Amino acid sequence: MNSFICNSVIFKIFLFSILVFSKSSFSQDESAQNVAKALANPVANIYSVPFQNNFQFGIGEQKGYKYLLNFQPVIPVSLGKNINLINRAIFPFVFQNKVIGDGRQNGMGDILYTAFFSPAKSKIVWGIGPALSVPTATDTLLGTKKLLLGPSVVILGQPGSWTIGFLANNLWSVAGSESRSEITSLFVQPFFSYNTLGGLGIGASSENSYDWRGKRLTSGLIALNLTQVFKFDAKQIASLQLSPLLFYSNEKINKPEWGARIGVTLVFPKK
Repeated sequence: MNSFICNSVIFKIFLFSILVFSKSSFSQDESAQNVAKALANPVANIYSVPFQNNFQFGIGEQKGYKYLLNFQPVIPVSLGKNINLINRAIFPFVFQNKVIGDGRQNGMGDILYTAFFSPAKSKIVWGIGPALSVPTATDTLLGTKKLLLGPSVVILGQPGSWTIGFLANNLWSVAGSESRSEITSLFVQPFFSYNTLGGLGIGASSENSYDWRGKRLTSGLIALNLTQVFKFDAKQIASLQLSPLLFYSNEKINKPEWGARIGVTLVFPKK
């Protein structure tokens, strides 16, 4: 009941905020929808700086909690008239208690970098390229201590106001600590959203990690996404996101009972 009340309060505050921002900044402005659709596209040719705040509660038998901040800059580079290189990186910062044993772990996790080569113009939007996970964790319990490498792909369509697609990568451990087990991991993220002319977005996504060696789903979640594009300081474009999180995984994995995601993305359109 407490988690329901907390989620309800957060949702109402967020809904009030986006309605105020949208009314004052993007009322009847179709460019808000264009920005929202670009942000829904992982290989859009647009600079963006997302700050994704993830809150997880009731983890395992000790009911631990975890706060994960993902700093996720996206830097597109034009390689000519027909192809773009979309550089995406995830810098995770973790603060958790009673998730692993009785202790508390704080610090940076492993950085994930992905380079998508994507056509500049295509009816079906797609990108393909390498993904690299670097063992940068400041605490041994927050990372793999392995260098991971593999392919990544994204495919999506954007008919009308809709965005429908999926992103996936498969990583293998290629170097690192011999004391840690070898890794072969698949990540799959299907997603869809609907964006209005005022930049309001409603949709859902699912994030799933599968351990090929252990033959089990190590983490899975469904995010119900509400987003709103707005402007502040009269010119800076940004987006707010609120997502209740529903978790699932293999029965042997400690998963959170509930969670929420609150994101802020700064947008810098290419000139």
